[in-house]
Amino acid sequence: MMKYFSSFVHEFKKNRPLFIMIAPMVILIFVLSYIPMSGLVLAFKNYRFDQGVFGSAWNGFENFRYLFSSGTGWLITKNTILYNVLNLITSQALAILIAIAITEMKGKYFKKISQSVIFLPYFISWVIVGTFVYNLFNYETGLVNSILESLGHESVNFYSMPGVWPIIICLFNSWKWCGYNSVIYIAAITGIDGECYEAAEIDGANIFQRIKFITLPSIKPTIITMLLLQVGRILRGDFEMFYQIVGNNGQLYNATDVIDTYVFRSLMQNSNLGMTAAATFYQSILCFIIIIVVNQVVKKIDKDLALF
Repeated sequence: MMKYFSSFVHEFKKNRPLFIMIAPMVILIFVLSYIPMSGLVLAFKNYRFDQGVFGSAWNGFENFRYLFSSGTGWLITKNTILYNVLNLITSQALAILIAIAITEMKGKYFKKISQSVIFLPYFISWVIVGTFVYNLFNYETGLVNSILESLGHESVNFYSMPGVWPIIICLFNSWKWCGYNSVIYIAAITGIDGECYEAAEIDGANIFQRIKFITLPSIKPTIITMLLLQVGRILRGDFEMFYQIVGNNGQLYNATDVIDTYVFRSLMQNSNLGMTAAATFYQSILCFIIIIVVNQVVKKIDKDLALF
């Protein structure tokens, strides 16, 4: 132990200015991320407001048992994983297609305008997106039902059809994030040596062959890194997206309820801090396990592509 301490002291004296520069960020992360972790004890307590966090009685795994015995735990876990997997696949695939399409464009100004237009939805709040969705699918005044009525069809109550909402949510998620994600892939494609494309073109390769044999293999490390970073959030649903698009519609809970919306609703309705803390604790542990497992799988396939 003394050996490590002496080594740290030596390193601190050697690079004192660098340690001083990083100190505010370390303190900020400690205060905002590590100190609040003490609240995780709520997951194992029968919380009472008059006794406080540390004064409330311990109840072991009772909060977890209640969460899963009611069936809610498995439902929200399944929904969270399925939505994040679908959103991950659709948004990343669309971002790659957009990045390739933009880099293959010839017109300089048209390329810049296209990229700016595609990037624009990233800056639109989910509150505004929720308004878009409501005005599209509202039963009485929605644009979709207005078109159906003008064509002689009956209106469709989308807000009572749980089966269509996974598609709607994935479409709007991809629309909002594809522009932002494509910037990373555009940067990766821009870094590819242009002589590779010139040589392939001289050899008679068409645009699809150049994409298949040069572009995609060259950005493979970027794709895997992005997937690994997103996998770490596979059990963390985008609360704003689900809440603003779906709202408190009880008819859609079974199809759209994720861990984050369940925790929020539990706090608003019954203030059961113990059960909500158990749900978030369970969520964090599973996220940690998933990213470790996926990283180990990637390391087995190609060690250089793993995060750690």
